[in-house]
Amino acid sequence: MNRRSACKALGVAALAPHIIKAAHHEFKLRYVLNSAMYGEMALADILPEIKKTGAESIDIWRKVHGNQREQITEMGDAACKKLLKKHKAKISMSTCYPLGPTGLQDEMLWLKNFGGKIIVTGSGKYPDSEPSGAAAKAQVKIMLEELKPHLAKAEESGITIALENHIRQCLHHPDSIRYFAEFNKSPNLGIAFAPHHLHEWESDIPQLIRDLGDKNIPFMYFQEHSAGIFEKQPKEIEMQQLPGYGGGLDYQLIASALRDIKYSGLVEIFMHPVPRGIPILPTIKEITAAINKSRDYIKECLEETA
Repeated sequence: MNRRSACKALGVAALAPHIIKAAHHEFKLRYVLNSAMYGEMALADILPEIKKTGAESIDIWRKVHGNQREQITEMGDAACKKLLKKHKAKISMSTCYPLGPTGLQDEMLWLKNFGGKIIVTGSGKYPDSEPSGAAAKAQVKIMLEELKPHLAKAEESGITIALENHIRQCLHHPDSIRYFAEFNKSPNLGIAFAPHHLHEWESDIPQLIRDLGDKNIPFMYFQEHSAGIFEKQPKEIEMQQLPGYGGGLDYQLIASALRDIKYSGLVEIFMHPVPRGIPILPTIKEITAAINKSRDYIKECLEETA
């Protein structure tokens, strides 16, 4: 090696750690705004908040949590597209638990028409609710088999079905989530990863993210469990579902796990108000500020794990 080549090699070697560190810092989360955070406020009033919350798109919810999907039906798709164009907004997701995983065919076509990609729903109820162990293995296999014709439709439509790991459903216990990761072969099926439904196994959450990997988590909630999730509590307790509001979930561990899998899916800051269907706070300005407080907290966690 001549002197010039040697100096060049040494320079590259010296820069390598900085290049690696810079690449590590480049990891970013892709936020989507949940329409139900604003209760049943008008979609026209919510759309301007997408950019204000650092989101790239909106997730459209329906009753009982919100009614923006019903608003779109009432105004018509053409009027909705004009509204989206006016606010330079896009719909990326539709959340529709009432339809279940086998009732999404029409919604797939509707979402495709808007350029959206993800539909969130539950995983369905089976005889053994919240199965674990061998029962989880068996039921996940049954669920995946039953979903095959619907996944064919999803593939045709370019839609991904994201099944939430929800209480009292097939995908709830960590065992069922891990078996899903093992048996799922469809790129059009994944888990809408919900940490708040895993509060009994909070220490498992980071590893579950790694077990699923990027390919099996098209969407993730930033929400944690709170005493105010199902029962009326003082607002400060209810708000503990949001990151950075005093809950117990360690988001640094979550941020580290998401870095490890090079997570590319969508994330959503979310909470449930009591009763369902009301805005989480009285005004749009307050709701957006609360979302941004959580987003700033998540940003700090990402920076601390870089």
